[in-house]
Amino acid sequence: MPAYGLRSHAWPVTHAVTELIAVNAALTPGRELYLSLRHRDSALRIVVWDQHPRHADPDTRALCEARRSTALWLLAAVVDDWGGEWGSGEARPPQQGVKSWVLLPQ
Repeated sequence: MPAYGLRSHAWPVTHAVTELIAVNAALTPGRELYLSLRHRDSALRIVVWDQHPRHADPDTRALCEARRSTALWLLAAVVDDWGGEWGSGEARPPQQGVKSWVLLPQ
């Protein structure tokens, strides 16, 4: 990150990656995760895809999404403090599972 003049982002990026991996791994134990970190258009984008299966029942899906959101409360505070955005939702093909992301402006 120093090569891009992003030394000041080391703490929030490290924290965001740690939170995303910890929560996604807890929700999909024993399955693979994919992590992507990109610097583009004056922003850092962190994305984690997990292998969480899609719930067919809408009530179960809503409960699962609420649990994920609640588990990421600390991530939300850090991202908000840095003026960023975050979210999660079903991954689009060809990926499967859930895609969680953070966008931190430079």
